[in-house]
Amino acid sequence: MDIVIASLDTSTVPPRLAAPRAPGRSKLAAERAGLAALLIATAVMYLWNITVDGMGNQFYAGAAWAGSRNWEALLFGSLDAGNFITVDKPPVSQWVMGLSGRIFGFSSASMLIPQALMAVAAVALLYGAIRRVTGSHYTGLLAGAALALIPVAALMFRFNNPDAAMVLLMTAGAYATVRALQRASTLWLALAGVALGFAFLAKMLEGVMVLPALGLAYLIAAPTPIRTRLLQLLAALVAMLVSAGWYVALTLVWPASSRPYLAGSTDNNFMNLVLGYNGFARILGRNRGGGGRGATPPVPSSGGNAATAVPGPAGPAATAVPAPAGRGGGGFGGNQVRGVERLFSGEFGFEIGWLLPAALLALVLVLVARRRAPRTDLVRAGAIVFGGWVVIDGLVLSYMKNLAHPYYTLSIAPAVAGMFAIGIHEMWVHRHTVFGRLGLAGLIAVTGVWSFVLLHRNSGWYPELRWVILVVALFAAALVAMPWDRGGSRRIAGAALTLGLIGSLAGPAAYSLATVGTAHSGGGPTVGPARADGRGGFGQAQSNPQLSALLSATTSTWASAINGSSAAAALEIESDKSVMAIGGFSGSDPTPTLAEFQADVKAGKVTYYVVSGQGARGGNDSAADTRSAGDNATTGRDRAGNGGAGNTTAGNDGNGNGANRNAGSGNNSGGFGRNQHTDISDWVTATFTPQQVGAATVYNLSGYTG
Repeated sequence: MDIVIASLDTSTVPPRLAAPRAPGRSKLAAERAGLAALLIATAVMYLWNITVDGMGNQFYAGAAWAGSRNWEALLFGSLDAGNFITVDKPPVSQWVMGLSGRIFGFSSASMLIPQALMAVAAVALLYGAIRRVTGSHYTGLLAGAALALIPVAALMFRFNNPDAAMVLLMTAGAYATVRALQRASTLWLALAGVALGFAFLAKMLEGVMVLPALGLAYLIAAPTPIRTRLLQLLAALVAMLVSAGWYVALTLVWPASSRPYLAGSTDNNFMNLVLGYNGFARILGRNRGGGGRGATPPVPSSGGNAATAVPGPAGPAATAVPAPAGRGGGGFGGNQVRGVERLFSGEFGFEIGWLLPAALLALVLVLVARRRAPRTDLVRAGAIVFGGWVVIDGLVLSYMKNLAHPYYTLSIAPAVAGMFAIGIHEMWVHRHTVFGRLGLAGLIAVTGVWSFVLLHRNSGWYPELRWVILVVALFAAALVAMPWDRGGSRRIAGAALTLGLIGSLAGPAAYSLATVGTAHSGGGPTVGPARADGRGGFGQAQSNPQLSALLSATTSTWASAINGSSAAAALEIESDKSVMAIGGFSGSDPTPTLAEFQADVKAGKVTYYVVSGQGARGGNDSAADTRSAGDNATTGRDRAGNGGAGNTTAGNDGNGNGANRNAGSGNNSGGFGRNQHTDISDWVTATFTPQQVGAATVYNLSGYTG
């Protein structure tokens, strides 16, 4: 404990216009050993039993599989090796996982291990940034450890969503900006722009949410004249546009007929995704499913009794069964509030909330403490970088209207950890003042109390833990508030601070360890101990070995076609064959047209058409509940509330229509918009003969001559 506190025992503020003085050999060796220990511990924690998540989110796993089979699929982030359609995000994350699969063979391990290694890299970059801001090696270690122990980081850096790659690149941008701030370096600022450009190619606008904070910090604090600062920022902006724009240009100049359709767009144009489906429409609440059309995305409610479809004996007609209830805030954010309280409530609070109040308090304390510092003060600039990142990105997350997954908060995890560490260091430096001691006590106390509140929300899980954390944190806060200035009393202050930091990190550490030890799958994974609600597993199709064996024997470009990307990806992983995802993720992407699909069938490129009776948990079902005449249309909906007509007679089908349907003719889109391709399903069911394969109804399209 003493060695940790000794690191923060700085009686003077380190120089702000130059890099910290090089330490002696023995000190340098100790610092390297400390950093190595942190990185090894992070690697062990994040790599331990990583395959417990299996294929994680099957949607992105399908793209990683496709990239491991086909170079063009890797380049564009295709969902299938036949390059019919992409995932609805840019491909940076798929590049990493797909390339790993090409080198080591596609598997759960080859896909997920790179994600965990990204966590180690993010911790190292955050350490480096905070080390330079504060001049303290141990404060850097504190920041890195805090990031590693934030539950949303422990969840998403072991999962296969694009967020891990995006956040690593955002952290790299912050690190490069800190380096640029030290000596007004154009090169380092340009590298920050490059990092954010590739963060954009990981998850579009979310990847550049840190940009305003980085730009503001450099504009205010860089040790160079204002004209030079503006020119350097312009150069960094150009670097960002070039590093992101080359891929955008590639999608524009590459003939659309020879590349996969860009999923989520209405016109096969990348910028349509940026401005619509994955951009401003999502923030402003104008997103209505893939391609910007269709029904409002479903908001599953805790304890709801919506139905999911299971096969009936005669085909894809289904019988409704209750969907498992879950704690609000998972999935697409059931029971969410909208506003500043969002990040502190529900699942959001469990994923990011632990150190968030302290980080916001730290921003205020640091700005007050450094109010008389020179313009170029690096500590204040660091507070603008990391505190501004928390505030700007956090406000967007708090007020975005549509599709707000709690795990999106990974985007502010490095900022929360960094700001917390800067605040602790700055108050320790000023511990000889009442302001410093009370500020330090406040940071520890607010973290301990808030951890108690969060753990109380899950009061059945180790109920003693929250009381221990509360007592330890308040006791430590009371000790650090006292004036321990001389001799042995300094050791008491140091021990009190160490105790306070242990109490501050105990809550998130416990929840992170529980997260690491629990399997996660689907589109809405959640943190903490295992629960009986499926852990946000919507979008996960159930296994069908008979169907997989049937598809494995095919030799066509696409073994089958099925509505929705998640269902298609699941079939690809099980059968090791490409599957055409009609309509993309939401089912409303305008591809393929009926004529295009008929041409592919006639050319022998598609062997089967699949109607899944079980579908994917949480909204990707292909069949709906069957009711007799006069039944209410709402009973023909799947769990997520998406229409999916089953076998009906004179009554209403799952879309609320009174028209007659053949068995399996109506299909859910496989996502969160209404199916736009009933013309294809109607043509298939009118032209071909169905057969039951496990829980699925399958149509053999072979031999069609038009």
